[in-house]
Amino acid sequence: MMVEELGRRKVRNGDLYVIQFYNRLDESKKGEIACSTAGEARNWMEAFDHAKQQAEYELLRGGSTRNKLNVEADIDLEGHRPRVRRYAHGLKKLIRIGQGPEMLLRQTSNLDGNGTSDGYFKGEFGDAIEAHEWKCVRTVNGIRIFEDVADSKSGKGALVKAVALVDASADTVFEVILNLDRHRRYEWDMLTGDLELIVSYDGHYDVIYGTYDPKYLTRWQSKRDFVFSRQWFRGQDGAYTILQFPAEHKKQPPRSGYRRTTINPSTWEIRSLNAPMGSNTTKCLVTQMLEIHTAGWCRWKKNSCSKFEKTIPYALLSQVAGLKEYIGANPSLNFDSSTMVVQSKLSDGSTSSGEFEDVELQDEFYDAITGDSSSSSEDEESKDDADKKEKKIKLKNVSWAISSLALKQASAPDANKELDPSVPPVHVDASQFNGTLHKGKDEADSNCWTSPSGRGFMIRGKTYLKDNAKVMGADPLLKLIAVDWFKVDKATDKIALHPRCLVQSDAGKTLPFILVINLEVPAKPNYSLVLYYAAERPVNKNSLLGKFVDGMDMFRDARFKLIPSIVEGYWMVKRAVGTKACLLGKAVTCKYFRQDNFLEIDVDIGSSSVARSVIGLVLGYVTSLVVDLAILIEAKEEAELPEYILGTVRLNRVRLESAVPLDV
Repeated sequence: MMVEELGRRKVRNGDLYVIQFYNRLDESKKGEIACSTAGEARNWMEAFDHAKQQAEYELLRGGSTRNKLNVEADIDLEGHRPRVRRYAHGLKKLIRIGQGPEMLLRQTSNLDGNGTSDGYFKGEFGDAIEAHEWKCVRTVNGIRIFEDVADSKSGKGALVKAVALVDASADTVFEVILNLDRHRRYEWDMLTGDLELIVSYDGHYDVIYGTYDPKYLTRWQSKRDFVFSRQWFRGQDGAYTILQFPAEHKKQPPRSGYRRTTINPSTWEIRSLNAPMGSNTTKCLVTQMLEIHTAGWCRWKKNSCSKFEKTIPYALLSQVAGLKEYIGANPSLNFDSSTMVVQSKLSDGSTSSGEFEDVELQDEFYDAITGDSSSSSEDEESKDDADKKEKKIKLKNVSWAISSLALKQASAPDANKELDPSVPPVHVDASQFNGTLHKGKDEADSNCWTSPSGRGFMIRGKTYLKDNAKVMGADPLLKLIAVDWFKVDKATDKIALHPRCLVQSDAGKTLPFILVINLEVPAKPNYSLVLYYAAERPVNKNSLLGKFVDGMDMFRDARFKLIPSIVEGYWMVKRAVGTKACLLGKAVTCKYFRQDNFLEIDVDIGSSSVARSVIGLVLGYVTSLVVDLAILIEAKEEAELPEYILGTVRLNRVRLESAVPLDV
C-alpha cells in the first residue's frame, strides 16, 4: 500500500486536505481521505505508515525468506487472516484523531476547529553546507531582519529575510498564511489582504488575484492589483515551504481603474521547534525571504526614515510581524496537541535489528539543556530518570556547534567493513566507460558532471543516537564512472538490461559491483538521469551495504537516502529543493532490480505530486544550476554509525536538449 498527500482541494465552500492510498501493484484499487487541516493529514499519514510497518513485521515474523514481502508479487494473506483482523481491529488503539471521522465530516471547512498537531519536528538546519552568510541588520517590532552579505556584491539585488518565533504549531501558521479569508487577513496582512482564488492545480499549487490601496504606502492614490502563484509542500522533517512568484493569467487581465503591479518573489519557511523539558508550549520558527533592489535597501539600512518603509518589499517583510501578533492575540487558532496518539514503536515482538523498525530520532533545537529539579513530588520517578539523562549540557542542532564539530572530524567509509576484504581490489579505470553526458574538465565547464567529495554534506556521526551530532562527510565509498542523460517516451525501468547500457559492456561485466541510480524525471518528453557507481571489490554481505544490496524492498525504502544541494542557481530554486536529507523510498516510488554484479534503483519522481512540482521548477532553471547530490544508506543503530557517503555527483548546467533518445 502506498499513501500520498494530494494537497488542498476546494469542496463546497471550504478547503480540505486530501490523502490518497492505493495498491502499488494495481492502482485501480485506491481510495481517499479528506481532513480538515494539514496537521490532521500529516497525522493520518504517520498513522498509516506505523500501521503498515507493524502489519509487515507481523506477517514476516516466522516466515521463510522466500515468503518475505516485496513489490514484485501480491501478498497471500490466507494463512494470516486472524492476525490481520486482530491488527485491523487494533487500529482504534493506534489512531485517535479528534473525535473520529464524524468530527472530520462536520468540521471540514472550519480552520478554527479542534484539529491536531504534535508540533515537534526536527531543527531548522539542513544536511548540506550552504554559502549564505546571514547578518542581522535591523530589528523591527521584535522581528529580526537579515541580509545575505555573502551575495551582496553580486549586483543582482539584495536577498533579505524576516524571522520570528511564533507561539503556534507549524500546521497552524501554514494554514493562516494560505487562508484567503479577507476578514482574517485584514488582521495581520497590510498588503495582500484582499485576495481571491483564480485557479488551483493538483492540491499544491494555485494562482491568486489581489488588490490593495496604496495610500498606506505611497502618495499615489491609484489602486493597484496583482497576480501571483503559490506553490507549497511539506518536507519529511515536517517543515512547510511556500513559494510565491509573480504571475499572469488569462482569466484575470488588468482591471479597469487599477494599475497592475508586480509582487516580489518570496518564500515562507515554517519549522516547528522542540519544546524545552517540562514545557507543553508549541513554537515554530517562521522565515519570509525575498529579493529586492539594492539601492533602496542600502539607504534604509543607513537611515530608518528612508522611503523604503513605503514600499511593497517592506510591507512583505512586515507580514511576519503581523502574523506573530495576530496568532498571539488569537490563542484559539493553535490546535490542541493532546488528541492524537500514534504508537511510536512496534509491538512487544519488535526486533532491535532495525530491519523493520523505522522510528526516526528527532533532531532537537536546544542551545543547552540542564536537568530540571523543580518537578512535583508525584513525578519523582520520572524526575530521577530525567536527572540521569540531563546532567550533561547537550548542544543539539546549533549551527556553530555542528560546524565546529565538522571541522574537527569527517566520516570516511571503512572499505574493509563494507566491501569484502578477502578479495584483492581491482583498478576501476573510469576512462573505459563513456556515458552520454560527458565528464567536466573544470568548474567552468557546462552540460557535464563531476564527482565532488562528501565534505559539503553533514551526516550522522558516531554518537548520533546519543546527542544527534552530525559530522562532515568524506570521500565516497563508490566511484562515479559515468552518467547517462536519456530522453524517453515514458518512465523506463531496468535500464541496466538495455544493450546500450555500460553495465552490459565487457568492461562493465568485469567490475565487482555496480550501483545504478536511475532518476526518472517527469516532463514532456520524460528524461532519465542514470548514475553509475563502481566498487573495487565485491560487497561484504554482512555489512550495512550488503544488507541493502541483497535485502528486501521494505528495508531499502526505509534506508535509501539522498541529500540535495543547489551550489549555484536562482535562490527560489534553492529554497524549493532545500538541503535536508530525504528518504527517497518514503517520498516517491522506488523499484529495485538486483542481478549479476549490479543493483539498479529506479526512482520514479513523477509518482509524487509534490516531487513533480518541485522538479518542474528545477527544470525551468536547469541550465543555470549547479547541483550536488549525495547518496547514502541511513544508519539507525549504533553498530551502523557513523554514516558514510556512498556516492556523489555534481551536475553542471545541464541542457535538456542534449539528452540522447533511448529506444526501449
